[in-house]
Amino acid sequence: MRTLAELREALDTWGFPGDRQAFEEEFDAADLDDLTTMRELTQAYRHRVLLRYDSQAMAALARSTDDVTAELRRKLAEAGRR
Repeated sequence: MRTLAELREALDTWGFPGDRQAFEEEFDAADLDDLTTMRELTQAYRHRVLLRYDSQAMAALARSTDDVTAELRRKLAEAGRR
């Protein structure tokens, strides 16, 4: 994903539902002369594609709130014992 065309193709293939449309809307609304905004926008959507492609990241995203809460409580309890 080194070009906008590659990013668009990746969003179509690997992006979350609606990512390509959201990217296009944000891209159209952005000031092309504001390089910081353009970089942040493309990096954010590139990161979303990479998350979707990474099985460990997807597994983490699929965890339930109860599971994450239980893990945090367990870690805080262990840290309190040290």
